[in-house]
Parts: sequence; C-alpha cells; structure tokens
Amino acid sequence: MAGRKDFLSQPAPENYVAGLGRGATGFTTRSDLGPAREGPSEDQIKEALAKRAAQLGAAPPTAYGATEKKEEDDDDDRFQDPENETGLFANGQFDRDDDEADRIYQDIDERMEKRRKSRREAREAQERVDYEANNPKIQQQFADLKRSLASVSEEDWANLPEAGDLTRKNKRSKTEARSRFYAVPDSVIAGARDSTQMDTSVVDDGSTTDGAGGDIMDGTMTNFADIGAARDKVLQVRLDQAAQSGGADSTSGTATNIDPKGYLTSLSKSELKPGEVEVGDINRVRALLESVIKTNSRHAPGYLALSRLEELAGKTIAARNVIAKGCEICGSQSEDIWLEAIRLSSGGDNHNGKIIAANALKAQPQSTRLWIQAMELENTIPGKKRVMRKAADFLSKSVVIWKEMIKLEDSEQDAKLLLAKATEEIPLSVELWLAYARLVAQTETPENAQKVLNKARLANPSSHLVWIAASRLAEETGKGNPEQIIRRAIQSLARENAMMKREEWVQEAEKCENEGAIKTAACLIRETLGYGLDDDDDDRKNIWMEDAQGSISRGKYETTRAIYAYALRVYFTSRKLWRAAVDLEKAHGTPEALFHLMEKSVEAVPNDEGLWMMYAREKWRTNELDEARKILGRAFNQNPESESIYLSAFQLEADNHQISAARELLRTARQEASTDRVWYKSVAFERQQGDDEAALDLCQQALNTFPSCWKLHALKGQIYASKRQMPQAREAYNVGTRACPAAVPLFILLSRLEESTGVVVKARSVLERGLMSSPKSAELRLEAIRVERRAGNIPQAKVLMAKALQALPTSGLLWSESIWHLEPRTQRKPRSLEAIKKCDNDPTLFVTVARVFWNERKLEKAANWFEKAIVLDADLGDTWAWYVKFLMQHGTEEKRREVVEKCVANEPRHGEVWQGVRKEPANKALGTEEVLRRVVRLLDEEDKDTGT
Repeated sequence: MAGRKDFLSQPAPENYVAGLGRGATGFTTRSDLGPAREGPSEDQIKEALAKRAAQLGAAPPTAYGATEKKEEDDDDDRFQDPENETGLFANGQFDRDDDEADRIYQDIDERMEKRRKSRREAREAQERVDYEANNPKIQQQFADLKRSLASVSEEDWANLPEAGDLTRKNKRSKTEARSRFYAVPDSVIAGARDSTQMDTSVVDDGSTTDGAGGDIMDGTMTNFADIGAARDKVLQVRLDQAAQSGGADSTSGTATNIDPKGYLTSLSKSELKPGEVEVGDINRVRALLESVIKTNSRHAPGYLALSRLEELAGKTIAARNVIAKGCEICGSQSEDIWLEAIRLSSGGDNHNGKIIAANALKAQPQSTRLWIQAMELENTIPGKKRVMRKAADFLSKSVVIWKEMIKLEDSEQDAKLLLAKATEEIPLSVELWLAYARLVAQTETPENAQKVLNKARLANPSSHLVWIAASRLAEETGKGNPEQIIRRAIQSLARENAMMKREEWVQEAEKCENEGAIKTAACLIRETLGYGLDDDDDDRKNIWMEDAQGSISRGKYETTRAIYAYALRVYFTSRKLWRAAVDLEKAHGTPEALFHLMEKSVEAVPNDEGLWMMYAREKWRTNELDEARKILGRAFNQNPESESIYLSAFQLEADNHQISAARELLRTARQEASTDRVWYKSVAFERQQGDDEAALDLCQQALNTFPSCWKLHALKGQIYASKRQMPQAREAYNVGTRACPAAVPLFILLSRLEESTGVVVKARSVLERGLMSSPKSAELRLEAIRVERRAGNIPQAKVLMAKALQALPTSGLLWSESIWHLEPRTQRKPRSLEAIKKCDNDPTLFVTVARVFWNERKLEKAANWFEKAIVLDADLGDTWAWYVKFLMQHGTEEKRREVVEKCVANEPRHGEVWQGVRKEPANKALGTEEVLRRVVRLLDEEDKDTGT
C-alpha cells in the first residue's frame, strides 16, 4: 500500500481521453492560445467503450451510451424453419417413428386444408356474388338506358337543351381576361401601319425608292404580294395540267382523278418521264453519284446508277458516255454494265449494240447473259445460230446455252443431234435427258426412248424425275408396267438416300395427274404414301385424310382416289374412310364407279346402316327401284333389328305411292324394332293419308309405351288442332309439357294455341313456365318477344329483348329479331355491327345483315353475306330461300338456276319457315325445289305484311 501512487500521480489508462465522459472533446475556446487537441476517432471510441463494458460484464454500448440491439435474425430463422431443430432438440436423433409422425401430421394438415378450402371457396364465391349484386358497375346499371336511346326520335334529340355554363364561372373568367389591358409598343403599331404599303420598287441603278420619295440604299425590301400572286399563278398552271392528264388516263395516280380499284396497281405504272423530275433533285443526285465514282473508280453500280440518272434527265448521249467509261474501267468485272451499254446503244439495225456486245464478249467470254444478249441482237435465225455455236465453244457446260440452241432448230433431227451432244457434254442435266427422251419417243420408237432414259438413270441415279418419266412412257405406250417401274424407283432411291418427303411425292403425283398420267400418279401414291410413318402410328388415318382433303381442294381427284384406296387397304373397316370415298365419287365420279365402291363398302362394313341406306338411296335416284329393294333386303339380313333400315324401306315404298307396302313395313317395324321414332313415323304416315282417327289411336298406343317422347305429344296436339278441337289439343300439350319439361317446341305450340284463341295472358304464362325449365332457350325468349310484338306491345317487347340479350348475348335469333323488328331503319346497321362482334358465326344473323345491305341497295355486299351464310350452314333452308328471293329481283337467270341446283343437291332440312312448309301433311310429296318456291312465296308475304 505504501508503494502505491496516489490517484493523480498514476498514469492515465490506455486510450484515455480527457473530458470524454461529459462530451468535452475536440473543441476550442477563446482563452486557448492554439487549436484544441484532435479528439479520438470513431473506431477508438467504440474500442474503448467495448473494453469498458467487458470489464463491467455488460453489453458493449454505443458511442453515447446507447446499447446496441441484439441480432435476432438467427433466432427468427430458427423458429421459422421447423427442420432447424436447435436448443432442446438440437442433439436428438431423427428416427423412423419421427418420420412417420411427420407424415401423419402432414396428411392431417392437408385433409383439414381441403375441408376448409371448399367452404372457404364457397364463402368467397357467395361474397363475390353478393358484392357484385350490391355494387354493380356503372356500365351495367346504364346498359338498358343506353339501348333505349336508340328509340329516341330525331325531334326529341333536337329538343334536348344545350349544356350551358350554369355557374357562369367560365363567363366571369373570360370577362376578366378581356378586361385586362396590355400596353402595345409603338414599334408594333408602326409595323402594322407599314405592312400594307406596297410602293417599293427597284430602279435600274440598283437603288430603291419608296412611295414617299425617300431613298433606301440597301435594296433588300421584298414585295411579298407579288411573290404570292406568282405562286398562285404557278399552282393554277399545275392544277390545270393535272386535270388535263387526269382526263386522259384514270390510272395516272394523280390527286384529281383516282381509280379506287386500280389505285394501288397504278403506283407501279406512274413512272417518272424525262422532264418530270425537279432539276434540283437531279443535280444533287448527280453530284452524289459522281462523288461515288471518283471515290471508287472501279465501282460498276455507280456507273449504272449515273447512266440511268442521265437517261431519266433526258440526256441519252451523256448516259452512253458514262456507261462507255464504265465499260472501259470495270468491264472485266461486271457483266451488268455491258448489258446496260448494249441496251442504251440498241436501235435500228443494232449495229452499235453488236459492236459493244463483241467487245463485251472479248472482256467476259464466260458470261452466259452476254451471249444470250448478243444472240438477241441478231435479226436472222442463221445469225442467232452462229452466235450460239460460238457460245457453245466457250460454254460447253451451260444448260442455258444448249437450250437456246435447241430452240432455234426447226428440224427435229437437228434438235435430236444437239440434245445427244448436250447430254454427252452435261450428263448431270436431267432436264436435257428428259427433253431428249421425249423427242426420241416422238420421232422414233418407245424402245429407243427407254434406252435414253436408262442412260439418264445411270448418269443420275438419285433423280426421281427420270423414273417418273419412264413410268409415264410405259403408261402412254402401253409397253411396260408403271407399277413395277415406280416400285423399282423407290427401292433405287432408297439405296441412294435420295427419297423425298411424303408430301413432295403427293405433289409429284398431282403433277402427273395434271399432265394426264393417271396410272403413274396412282402408283406414286401407292408406293410412297406410307413412307416415313410407323405402322403402329394411330395418326396415320388422320394424316391421310388431310392429304386427301388437300388434293380435293386443289382439284386433283384422281390423286385423292388413290389416297383413299391406299388408306382403305390399311383400314379396311373404317366407316369414316368409306364414307369419305363415297362422297368423293358422288361429287366427282361416275355412277358406275360409285355403285362399285358402295358395293365394296357394304361388304367391308356390313353393320353400318348408313352405308346401306346411301347405297339404296343412290339406286332409287337412278330409278332402279328393284335394285334398291334388294339392297334393303340384304341390309335386313345383316341388321335384322335396325329401325333406320326399316324406315328407309318404308320411305322408299311411300315415295313410290305403294301405300299398302309402306303400311305393312311400319307394322313390321313396330313389332321387330319398336322405338319411339318408328311409332312417330307411323302416326305421321296415317295423318298424311288423312286418317286422323287411326293416327290418334296409334299415337295413344305409342304414348303408353313412350310417355317421354315429346314429338308424339306435339303430333297429338297438332292433330286435335287441325280438327279444331282446341280443348283436347290444349290438354295434349299440357300433358306433354308436364311429361317433357325440357321440350321447348311443346311450350311454343301451346303458347301459339292460346294466342290463336285470343288468350294472350295464358300464352305469356306458358312461355314463362317454359323459361323456368329452360332459361337458356333462345327460342322461348324469341317467342315471348313475338307474342308482345304481335299484340302491339312494342315497349314490353323491347324490355324482353334487352333481358334476353343480357342472358344470351351470342344468340343470332335474338339479334336478328331485334335488328329487323325492334330497331328503326337508321339503327339497323349499327346494331348489325354490334351483333357481329358478339356472334360472328351465326347464319341467321348473316342473313339479317344481308337483308340490311339489300334494303340499303348495296347489292354486292348483300350477295356476299348470303353466300357466307350458306357456306356456314347449308342445311338451313331459310337461307337458301332468302338468297333465291334476292336473286329473283337482282340476279341473273343463270345464277338463280345455279343456286337452286345447289339447294336441291344439299337437301336442307332445317329452318323456321322451311320446316313449317316441309312438315305440312299436304306437302309431303313435294320435292326440294317445290318446297323452296313455296318458302320464297311465304317470305314475300311476310315482307308485305311487315312493310319491309
């Protein structure tokens, strides 16, 4: 203790800073004679505080005593990651039981999540629906009001008040702005005064004088009035010239006369003539091109461009001089410059052109184009031949030269000699070999032509064209087997690795068909159609069907027949392929070929009722009734319980007025193949014969067996309605609607029955009841709208139409009714455009659009829309009727006859008016053409009634 120094005598601790605790460091006072001592750095302060904290056992403080926050990222990561087990379970062993427990807990969590998910999604969906119902969009709220604006008349629009400035804020602001005053400088006023004075003139000595007599010595005053007048005069002259040229040629591309059809194509004809280009433009381009030539004197395109420019400027001599200079400098490099020189010098007897061509050939004797140009300069055939023989000396391997030489020969013998020499010089040219063989076949025997082709095949073993030519030769002469030749060709090409793609072989077959080689085309298809496709590939049939459709679209029907024949050998029992082949023969074949193919089809697929019926129908169309009966008898043997065959046999006898036989067939069908369709046909047949009692009796028997057949209920009600027994008809329809609540036609028939008796209220209730069962039925909504329209309640009809279009925005029926019956004439076209945006593939809507154009006298557009509707659905009879009605007023007799023939060929079966005429008992014996005429007459009457 005695040796210990007192406190003040002890040395200061390490890193001790006086005044650090109270913050008195690093400052200077007025009493200091010099600057204060520099304080410690931030790192030194932190180090001292950390050492002090370590001695006291506390956390290291900051520079001013604040304790730093602990890093909790590690703890947060530990608690967030269940796999990172630290702390209590840090040293635990993860065994199989733990793994099983984890899986069990995971399964429980997933199952609970699924249970909660369904309830949560249902709750969220319900909340979404409630929110949308309680908070509709502004667009939805005003949709009906927007549509109703179409019904506002022009007078109402005119009476709408203008939107005025009710607050008068804008008026006050404008008034304040006008009331402000800005001082205008005197210079502006003086300039405005002097701007109208045009007395300035220029005298001979170059000085200027103004109207006041003062002298102005600078001479820079300009008379803008004279300049404007001169400009107007020049513009008037140009307009007069354009008007005169426009009257002479309607495709000149000028602004005064434009051909709307040929305007785009006329752009290519509006070439600039000499003198039409601005002189300034020519000078600028000339300077640029001369700079190009000076920079690179051996740049041939520069000379070409400059010569063309001089020619365009009308300076032909200058153009020849430029191109001659170019020929001297770079004639050995470019043949184009020689060709341009020959073109510019040609004329008259082409003497100068021949001289230039001779020089060109001296400079470039290996240029084929120059030799051809030199030959064309000659005016006589011997001269042309002489040039071509010289060309052959330099270019003995050029196919073009040999072809031109052969074209010049009039003698077949000389041409044959040239071809022989050409094939010796160029044995790899297949084109020359084929021409040689063709000429030998014409002048000599087919055997010699075959020898030529054999030599060509040896010289070109990888060329398929030689093999095809050999096959065609065998087909034309009848000496040889094309099928064997094509088979050998495929084997040889496969060895040479020269096989083409399957699509390319189909194209070659189409070329052969186009040139008349039918057998060769069929052999090519037979040998190559399956190339590249695996035998177990399930898509082969679809691929071949696509190939056939492509050939049909290109008009190559023999190739299509070969494709179907090959596909049917692989898929012998494919009904789809047989039907496609039959359709091809029906459209583009002969009756004999059709019957032969159909006989094969029924033998291959005896259980296909459709093929049997098609076969019998074709026989019936050719008036071979006995053959048709035999075919149906064979069909009965193969399909003893087929209702379709029974009904086809019945239809055959009924159409030939064999009533007893038809009735007996129906009776047998009801016993052997008792279906609702057979019973329905039986009832309809008795009704057509006028025996309503027998029809009602059969109908009741059928309903006892098939109470859910809505057609039977409808037929029963129609029979009672035709007998004017309305209560019984009403009861029949009511029973049907209860038994078949989804049968839309029953509700429509019942509604029309109530409407015909004058009870419109019941008609409405019937349709509402039907909508409860079928809310998505456009037919029911359309009938409800028509009920209101026929009752004269147009506002209610528009309300129902708005609701219907909200529920079914893609219904062409509803849009057509709205456009034609509920819209004013001026709004039909805009509504048509809106409807097409909603449903762009509805034939009924297309017909309505065509009628709108027809009404506006835009006949070409109307015809296009009618044709679009027919292409979209040729089974809609109303479309055909409207088109024929249109052609009766604005078409030719040939076009009308063509459309009628197409309608008869397609045999349409649907359509609102068409079905009403077709299913009328009195019209059962009518043909398609007669039904079409009656539908057209009904449409005429409908137009007269509606006043459209």
